[in-house]
Amino acid sequence: MSSGKRLIRGAMLVNEGKRMQSDLLIENGLIARIGPVAELPSGCELIDGRGLYLLPGLIDDQVHFREPGLTHKADIATESRAAVAGGITSFMEMPNTLPNTLTQELLEEKYQRAAECSAANYSFFMGASNDNLNEVLRTDPSRVCGVKVFMGSSTGNMLVDHPKTLEGIFRESPTIVAVHCEDEATIARNTEQFRKEYGEEVPISAHPLIRSAEACYRSSSMAVERAAKHGTRLHILHISTERELSLFERDKPLSEKKITAEACVHHLWFCDADYAAKGSHIKWNPAVKTAADRKAIRQAVIDGAIDVIATDHAPHTREEKAGSYFKAPSGGPLVQHALPALLELVDAGVFSLEMIVDKCCHKPAELFQVRRRGYLREGYAADLVLVEPNATWQVSGDNILYKCGWSPFEGQSFNNRVHSTFVNGNPVYRDGVVFDQVRGERLLFDR
Repeated sequence: MSSGKRLIRGAMLVNEGKRMQSDLLIENGLIARIGPVAELPSGCELIDGRGLYLLPGLIDDQVHFREPGLTHKADIATESRAAVAGGITSFMEMPNTLPNTLTQELLEEKYQRAAECSAANYSFFMGASNDNLNEVLRTDPSRVCGVKVFMGSSTGNMLVDHPKTLEGIFRESPTIVAVHCEDEATIARNTEQFRKEYGEEVPISAHPLIRSAEACYRSSSMAVERAAKHGTRLHILHISTERELSLFERDKPLSEKKITAEACVHHLWFCDADYAAKGSHIKWNPAVKTAADRKAIRQAVIDGAIDVIATDHAPHTREEKAGSYFKAPSGGPLVQHALPALLELVDAGVFSLEMIVDKCCHKPAELFQVRRRGYLREGYAADLVLVEPNATWQVSGDNILYKCGWSPFEGQSFNNRVHSTFVNGNPVYRDGVVFDQVRGERLLFDR
């Protein structure tokens, strides 16, 4: 989509470890110039960026937008609107929809749907099961972000636990293998123990004990061992425990790693002490665990064991979440509030703003080899977010854009807000308004 010309004047650019106050010129969807622009080009819209931070648009490598089959919870249109309101300009969506995305034909149907309605740029993972290896191997690595393997239970027929199938995927996958790691046997054993004690009234506080650190480590370590054996390009999603961090290298640049890891916003923000107030609204798989785990994951973001930060955005309705422990599904909505939450951690001194840009923009682009996105560079797609610092606001039902209508951050005050978001040079969000005519593009990969 051609977006014409726009000049963002005088913003503080945060990019590649540096801050620089500068102008940025957009032409035909691309960043045309970074540097002083003395005269406004003919027909160019002027945007006053003074007092604002200008960041690359965030790339979220793990979302569940629920379409097709679960659209009472969310859909591509609604959740992509929430994403751009949160400064996320590109997303990679998971295959545990209904039907599960287990054929190339079903995968392409998702891309077609996103082309019709997504406000953000998009890609979709090809799903793996115990019996679709041939379909997985047909995946085009230049047009599909990766292959998703659930080494833990999921919707439908997506638990991959047959050793021969896992060997085939790890040995032959044409692209990056992203895995959800939790050991089913450990979870089943823990579940039975708590059922014996509580029956069906197991408290939500038991969630991190049922889906325990041991369950995570057993599965993650097996995935790392298998990947090392086959030389697999492996990405382990949503690390939730301190123990798992021993599996990842800290002293290598991302370009030299074959095995990488992701942290999610909820594991960086919440801990098990929050179950008392938040209940099932912070029930995720893997579970939010101890404050010590949270501290270790934050440190791993800083020291390089964790390569990217994502959301694992996975909405359910309020009614579904109101059920008892075994009935309330795991997952929650996050794309609209991930960046404000991370900026709050910046204000608290946990991370630097440069590190958030690195882990949410640069590193996802590098890890997945996303073509010409994720940086403020001339010639790159103008996927941009303007952030207004020291602009306090509160998350409430009036400003939540998720289809499910709730957020685990409801009632939380944030000190920074997303002012404007641009997708391929087009303004798609500004001052609380999403411009519904904008459509994102399919992500392409230099592989």
